[in-house]
Amino acid sequence: MSEEEIDQMRSRFAREAMALMERTGEEVTRMRLAAELRVARSRIDAVFPEDGDLFDAITAEWFAPYIEIMDEVMASGLPPRRKMYEFFARRFVLLKQNFQDDPAAFRLYIEMGERYFEYAQSYIDLGDHYLCEIIAEAQAEGHLKDMDVDFARSVINQIVSTYLQPYSIAMLGDRLTEEKLAHIVDAIFDGLVAADGGARSTKGLHAA
Repeated sequence: MSEEEIDQMRSRFAREAMALMERTGEEVTRMRLAAELRVARSRIDAVFPEDGDLFDAITAEWFAPYIEIMDEVMASGLPPRRKMYEFFARRFVLLKQNFQDDPAAFRLYIEMGERYFEYAQSYIDLGDHYLCEIIAEAQAEGHLKDMDVDFARSVINQIVSTYLQPYSIAMLGDRLTEEKLAHIVDAIFDGLVAADGGARSTKGLHAA
């Protein structure tokens, strides 16, 4: 088979595995997938030499729509403030919709993500790379003044983490809203700077 044919089969088998997982509420091995699809195990093994390769392909399929969203936002030409909001909000809306459509399957993917986090790392790194680009654009307009880009990325990720962490979305539900997220992004642009504003004590923590 050509590389293109293998990639197509990889994607198809991964989607079949995801459908099976969502139907049964359980993770899928190569052996189980071959049995369910009624294909030779050797055919599955040719595409996924190890079970880890199957999990990697499932991760790629799960992240694909989120990567598409990020690519669209980065190509949009929006001003930095709007771009940062869309960058987070569009993914949040999709995550929330996925949870509402099938809470059990959503939680299964959360559990898998915790166990096989290494397969998701490259997609998380891509999101961080794009966020750094938005931060640089914001700084060019005078926002996030004097902040190191990597430090700003880390702080912003912590601020908005509840809107992008599947576990938080499953736990907090309707308490997370696009309106609140818009206020958060405005607060980042209007108040996040490198200067010490006085919150941190120079003598350590102490009672008021």
